[in-house]
Amino acid sequence: MKTHHFSSRGHSRILHIPSLALVLLLCLVSSTSSCTEQEKASLLQLLAGLSQDGGLAVSWQHGTDCCQWEGITCRQDTTITDVLLASKGLEGHVSESLGNLTGLRHLNLSHNSLSGGLPLELVSSSSILVLDISYNQFNGTLPELSASTPARPLKVLNISSNFFTGQFTSTKWKGMENLVALNASNNRFTGQVPTHFCNTSPDISVLDLSFNRFSGSLPQGLGDCSKMIELRAGYNDLSGTIPDELFNATSLEYLSLSNNHLHGVLEDAHIFNLRNLSTLDLGGNNLSGKVPDSIGQLKKLQELHLNNNNMSGELPSAVSNCINLIIIDLKSNNFSGELANVNFSNLHNLKTLDLLYNNFTGKVPESIYSCSNMTALRLSGNKLHGQLSPRIGDLKYLTFLSLGKNSFKNITNALHILQSCRNLTTLLIGQNFIGEHMPELEKVEGFEKLQVLDIGGCPLFGKMPLWISNLANLEVLVLSNNKLTGSIPAWIKALKHLFYLDVRNNTLTGEIPTILMDMPTLMSENKEAHLDPRLFELPVYKSPSLQYRIPIAFPKVLDLSNNKFTGEIPLEIGQLKAVLSLNFSFNYLTGRIPQSICNLTNLLVLDLSSNNLTGAIPGALNSLNFLSGFNISNNDLEGPIPSGGQLNTFPNSSFDGNPKLCGSMLTHKCASASTPLVSQNQRNKKVIFAITFSVFFGGIAIVLLLGCLFVSIRMKGVTATSQRGNNGDVDASSFYSSSEKTLVVMWMPQGNGEDNKINFSDILKATNNFDKENIIGCGGYGLVYKAELPDGSKLAIKKLHDEMCLMEREFRAEVDALSMTQHQNLVPLWGYCIQGNSRLLIYSYMENGSLDDWLHNRDDDVSSCFDWPTRLKIAQGASLGLSYIHDVCKPQIVHRDIKSSNILLDKEFKAYVADFGLARLIVPNRTHVTTELVGLWVTSPLSMGKHGLLP
Repeated sequence: MKTHHFSSRGHSRILHIPSLALVLLLCLVSSTSSCTEQEKASLLQLLAGLSQDGGLAVSWQHGTDCCQWEGITCRQDTTITDVLLASKGLEGHVSESLGNLTGLRHLNLSHNSLSGGLPLELVSSSSILVLDISYNQFNGTLPELSASTPARPLKVLNISSNFFTGQFTSTKWKGMENLVALNASNNRFTGQVPTHFCNTSPDISVLDLSFNRFSGSLPQGLGDCSKMIELRAGYNDLSGTIPDELFNATSLEYLSLSNNHLHGVLEDAHIFNLRNLSTLDLGGNNLSGKVPDSIGQLKKLQELHLNNNNMSGELPSAVSNCINLIIIDLKSNNFSGELANVNFSNLHNLKTLDLLYNNFTGKVPESIYSCSNMTALRLSGNKLHGQLSPRIGDLKYLTFLSLGKNSFKNITNALHILQSCRNLTTLLIGQNFIGEHMPELEKVEGFEKLQVLDIGGCPLFGKMPLWISNLANLEVLVLSNNKLTGSIPAWIKALKHLFYLDVRNNTLTGEIPTILMDMPTLMSENKEAHLDPRLFELPVYKSPSLQYRIPIAFPKVLDLSNNKFTGEIPLEIGQLKAVLSLNFSFNYLTGRIPQSICNLTNLLVLDLSSNNLTGAIPGALNSLNFLSGFNISNNDLEGPIPSGGQLNTFPNSSFDGNPKLCGSMLTHKCASASTPLVSQNQRNKKVIFAITFSVFFGGIAIVLLLGCLFVSIRMKGVTATSQRGNNGDVDASSFYSSSEKTLVVMWMPQGNGEDNKINFSDILKATNNFDKENIIGCGGYGLVYKAELPDGSKLAIKKLHDEMCLMEREFRAEVDALSMTQHQNLVPLWGYCIQGNSRLLIYSYMENGSLDDWLHNRDDDVSSCFDWPTRLKIAQGASLGLSYIHDVCKPQIVHRDIKSSNILLDKEFKAYVADFGLARLIVPNRTHVTTELVGLWVTSPLSMGKHGLLP
């Protein structure tokens, strides 16, 4: 949910002045005033309805003058005029008794945790002018005034950031003739935007309906709002074209319709009418066509957001006439042509220019460097070429520069020039300078504030340059996908703040230096406190869908993969206790896996594959409880795979290519204790060989037979369990398709009957035959697909794969555990399906994805999407789910992999704990815990660090 305040720039002129007038004219306080007993009783009723009063009870005492109570203001005639209780920590319900305060003008209960419905008595009050209950937990539908209710005096209504539902019917606004400002954002309103809103409230100036679930087209009647100054309806499900009539609202200064499903083109004649606009935000829609030439008539325009649409063509030169522009955001479109068409030298106030992912060609125009107030410039993902101009040094305030994925040349000249930009904190210039040599400068000046540097994917020849050692504040360094040679230099230890080092896919040689094991920020989590917490001027993209807004949000990564490193893994590796991802794969490392690596208790990803490592796998790796990505394949390791712990959760592919390894999950089982004694007897090798051969293949046959028998018995048990249900809350139904030999078991709420049954062919249709376009997640044991049934309902189908033994184990475990641990904050398992060798698990579809998606993977301003009530709701839901599996369900379960990507959110942002792939059952009367569930909902963590920073 996005945070909006009435004090924002767009409407401060409307609301601040009337509020000040109210304070001056209506709120004259008398130190000797004394409120009436009726007013005192009304306030005490409010206090009585609160479960948490925030300390008000100390002030609100019987026998004292209520005009002196905290948050209460009276006129000289002792009438209460203001009740101002914002941010007091209040919880509970609001009493309708406040409606009895006949002189009340201003009621502010915002930024608390109040719940329940909004009392009709407050909306229908004959005195309240300003009502603010924003940032609470109010719910239900809005009260409706009767048709006979006369006009109410209410002018300002702020109900934003609550949980109100229902539709905005015209009857709800009867009697609201005097309304000037309405903020209903960040709720759950549905239906269409009222058609005759402006006729009901002709003086409406501010209307904020953003972050709801309004659908349908924008009503033409909005054009009748002759006094409308601000209109926000972004982040809804609106569709259709922008009505022509809307452009008749010529008083508009702020228009935001972003992140809907609007289409069509922007007409010249229409844009021309909105000459008072200061902000135009139409990003995140399906608009097409060109930027109209009439955009140049918007002389007051300060922000232009047309990002993430399907717009094309060249930028009109008329943009140069918008001399007050501060932000231009045109990223992710199909714009083309040369930027020289626009004379940027007229845009003296421009601070942000974001043209990411378009098709602009030519050179960077010199006029851009006249924008002396520029702080963020992103030209990445285009087809620009040439060399950087020395004039870029004129951008003295530039902190964020992203030029990646173009065809720029002469990196030596570029670095020399960029030294003049002394305020740079983020420099992303990778995927340029193809085939050039890394500058061998000993020292560079001017990069003292640089925190993030990406020169990956060029590929550059040479060595890791000495001048990087001068970047004392560097935190993230990406040199991947080049052709660098030599060893990692000793100067790397000078980078005291470095916590993300990616040098994969080069030709670096030598041993892994022990100085890497002394990197302070990888050794201690406490070092984070010393890192710069400021936001990037623009999000930094790790992949097209993954972005970071602050440097310290990056995971702590050490990626040396795909090089030619030799020698042993340093024993000091155990010092890097803060590292989350360690990748030494595809090198020539030898020796044993050091026992000290087991000290990295925060490790999420460990990849040592494709080396020449020998010896046994350290058993203590099983104690790395957060490890969710693991690969030691293609080495020369030997002995048994440690069992009974974390390593049991990984597929066979994590161990492949080690012929001397044995284990229960491998084809090569470990021999019994007596086997070595037999192998020592060489008196009759032929007899021993024959016996061994027979026992081996006979054993395999018996194991396979027992396995099939066990699976059959287990599945019968699962079916029986599902048929028994759970305390009568659900019914289980099993049915066979005689033609397809398909078994589907579905748990359905009582009363739904037979209509909810589906078969395998239904699943194929719902997922378009498991088309890759329907993939919404993946893990070590399968992919998760979105399935839409003919009735419009949606499910998430997890299709398991990998080795049959492990797949059966995971399948049984999830069915057993999730069917017996039903809770409103655990992801619901609605059924399963067996078709040949396929195993399908059927879950509820979560419309809002994972918490991780909202925190990291969105292009919009997520930091303002999650207001405090929403964050609190998610945290409470997740904690309730965890509390259930820890304390209530039998046997108890320890999840062991709680992170934002494993918290799923439905359409109402209700939180569900998911992905029990690393969980363990706590079985009574056993001295150890058992791993029962495997498989991941989200992107495999082994992909962490495999992508350089995108523009």
